[in-house]
Amino acid sequence: MGFTRKPIFLPFLLILCTHLTESASDYTTLVYKGCSKETFTDPNGQYSQALSALFGSLVAQSTKSKFYKATAGSGQNNITGLFQCRGDLTNSDCYTCISRLPVLSDKLCGKTIAARVQLLGCYLLYEVAGFSQTSGMQMLYKTCGASNAAGRGFEERRDTAFSVVGNGVVSGHGFYTSSYQNVYVMGQCEGDVGDSDCGECVKSAVQRAQVECGSSISGQVFLQKCFISYSYYPNGVPSGSSSSAASSSSSSSSSSSSYSSFSSGQNKGKTVAIIVGGVAGAALVVIFLLFVRSLKKHNDY
Repeated sequence: MGFTRKPIFLPFLLILCTHLTESASDYTTLVYKGCSKETFTDPNGQYSQALSALFGSLVAQSTKSKFYKATAGSGQNNITGLFQCRGDLTNSDCYTCISRLPVLSDKLCGKTIAARVQLLGCYLLYEVAGFSQTSGMQMLYKTCGASNAAGRGFEERRDTAFSVVGNGVVSGHGFYTSSYQNVYVMGQCEGDVGDSDCGECVKSAVQRAQVECGSSISGQVFLQKCFISYSYYPNGVPSGSSSSAASSSSSSSSSSSSYSSFSSGQNKGKTVAIIVGGVAGAALVVIFLLFVRSLKKHNDY
């Protein structure tokens, strides 16, 4: 009779572990790709060698930096590239994110003269010498949640949170997260953008989000030099959500439904990890005790 209980616990354990793994890896989810329509002519393989060397340099630096620019090749074969990780990722997570991008870039764009691939937690771009430059305020991509906020007050809450993140990226030197009454926002600028220009870029992205997404409860806007994202949880943050605050499928570490003040998000990922880790640990202890108890009862029979 004791053996009949064991299959009940194993699926629960598998589901728990699978959910935690998925939550930890969602920063590697593809957001968008931008590929030049022009491919490079490479009869001697010089472009390919330069691009491979560039990718190797960027991936190596991602173990110790969240932003890095590099060049490879010379003359007409010169290629410039950079990567950036989200400000709340650890160096280990940054490396995990960036290390996927060279293969993904080749798969999605092939041998184009310029490419940019954006994941939830990082992005990588490269361009050959002489590639035409675009404005840092140019919108590259936007996405708005399918659900709209019901009732009054959402847009006021969202805009209040937006106003703070616009100033926060200046004081936060390029990265900031905050929350206001269950609206969670994040803003980040490219690593070589000055504080003042960063603030202007994020404010431009905010204006785009207000116009493009309207009353959508979530959205992301990516400009050439910055991005913002937001999410609204009218009933409080769902339990077990990841720490990617303010993305279209994200959450915050706070689960309070009565948030009335702002909170900086620099340590939110750690808070969520501690909470989820504690819950998982407690669950495993309970599973183990029940398992031992079932074995004891079996032996008694």
